[in-house]
Amino acid sequence: MPQVPQTFDALAVRTWCGLALEALGRAREEIDAINVYPVADGDTGTNLYLTLESATAAVEAVFAGHEVGGHEAGGGDEAGGGKPTLADAVRAMAHGALIGARGNSGTILAQLLRGMAQVLAADSETAHTDGPGLRLALRQAADSARQAVAHPVEGTVLTVASAAADAANGAEGDCGTVARAAYEGARAALAATPGQLAVLARAGVVDAGGRGLVAVLAALVETFTGEAPRMRLGSPEVHARVAAVVTDVDIFGAGIGGVHPDVCEDGAPEEGGPAFEVIYLLEAEDAAVDRLRGRLDRLGNSLVVVGGDGLWNVHVHVDDAGAAVEAGVEAGRPYRIRITHFGLGDVHTGGPGRPPRERAQRAVVAVVPGEGLAGLYAEAGATTVLARPGEPPASGELVEAVRRAHAREVVLLPNDAELRHTAAAAAEQARADGVRVALIPTRSAVQGIAALAVHEPERRFDEDVVAMTSAAGATRYAEVAVAERQSWTMAGICQAGDVLGLIDGDVAVIGSDITTTAESVLDRMLSAGGEMVTLVLGDEAPDAIAAHLESRVRESYLAVDTVVYRGGRQGALLLIGVE
Repeated sequence: MPQVPQTFDALAVRTWCGLALEALGRAREEIDAINVYPVADGDTGTNLYLTLESATAAVEAVFAGHEVGGHEAGGGDEAGGGKPTLADAVRAMAHGALIGARGNSGTILAQLLRGMAQVLAADSETAHTDGPGLRLALRQAADSARQAVAHPVEGTVLTVASAAADAANGAEGDCGTVARAAYEGARAALAATPGQLAVLARAGVVDAGGRGLVAVLAALVETFTGEAPRMRLGSPEVHARVAAVVTDVDIFGAGIGGVHPDVCEDGAPEEGGPAFEVIYLLEAEDAAVDRLRGRLDRLGNSLVVVGGDGLWNVHVHVDDAGAAVEAGVEAGRPYRIRITHFGLGDVHTGGPGRPPRERAQRAVVAVVPGEGLAGLYAEAGATTVLARPGEPPASGELVEAVRRAHAREVVLLPNDAELRHTAAAAAEQARADGVRVALIPTRSAVQGIAALAVHEPERRFDEDVVAMTSAAGATRYAEVAVAERQSWTMAGICQAGDVLGLIDGDVAVIGSDITTTAESVLDRMLSAGGEMVTLVLGDEAPDAIAAHLESRVRESYLAVDTVVYRGGRQGALLLIGVE
């Protein structure tokens, strides 16, 4: 048996993260398949894996940084190289999980890890690196996760986490003993979840989030004992427990223990719930986050807000995605915004004799450059991928978005000429998964808006794609931005700080005033005719620019309409579309 750590140190954190990531990777498809709660969208395993992958990457970065530091100092362990502290490792783990949390389950997992880190990294006279310290960490993890959920419900990962902490509290011994007790307590609680949440009993499954947590705790046992406990969802114990519960439901036709089959995590009906999942990171003060919780709780359900020390991860299911994002803007600075349209075809797994729900027939997946446009696209029914300035999405993110859309047919709008090859690769991958994908080569978000405006899911797929492609192609696009450095352009040499007007991707105007440059760009575009002008304002655009350009169009171009949207932090000061 290889040597295993006897106390919780940085190496133990690294080992645990690696083993847990491997365990979730093996169980990901299994966990996805049993995901029926709070929304049966078949992604709990994937979300847990991606969240822990982010945590693991952060821990590895800390180790890499110390190794580099040690080499530069010319020493080994004596110089501090290669040996981060426990506090360094657990804080990195918690931060990585926080910024990479995906979905309801991933957000709760991030808070569980943060709760543990609060104990393990605490500045105190007593080091919490032994069995008793691990007991305290597991207790804090369970309690803090429960506090992060607006309306906790039993039979979920929260129940499994609490059971793990309770079992650990009764264990005496080293970290391995405590970890095994926590695992056994979690395993028993997982098997009992169908008796607490009837939607699980109806489907004949245990809670997916709880199943993921059991895998993470099994990795903790392996970290401190060198032996991986064997437990599969298909074990006789679990199937027997589920079968008994399902039999009770079938006989009596009512919920178990007062829980009704259609109850969601926050008491809302599981079917016919909110249309969108909204997730974002938020830089805000505690008081502002308290107010945000109240506002989002009124807007929707499945509300989970995790984090602290000025950085938060917000997750909520709502019908008004734009309002959820606006609430974040009022509270602080939201970014990395992800809006998912659940649609009518989410993978709600049926129970015995009840077939799974069908996929949605058609969906639109779009890359958008700002939070405001993300809300606009989502309200029009699209699944969005946010392209942050300087951080274009990878093909894997687009593939994941296609999977989240969960439709037989998908129209993909990259909205950026630079993403053409990335989007093509994602489309090929999605086709390999059995999804019919049409890639419309939109080069700007305003072309995507034009395409989305004529989208009709009831039409034949080919006809819909042709109509959307025609609308996008008939829309000229432009943007107004500030030059970052001196450069040669089609309009001459620009200097850093100059205002640039780009039409169809090429610099056409170089100016010194934003409004004047925008007006010149608009005049050039409308000189060739047009019926509709779309203006998308970035956060740093002058307050009066929209009114000035609207007035210019109204006074100089007859029968041309103007529509204005707020794009948020979209990179460009202004996007312009002319149809």
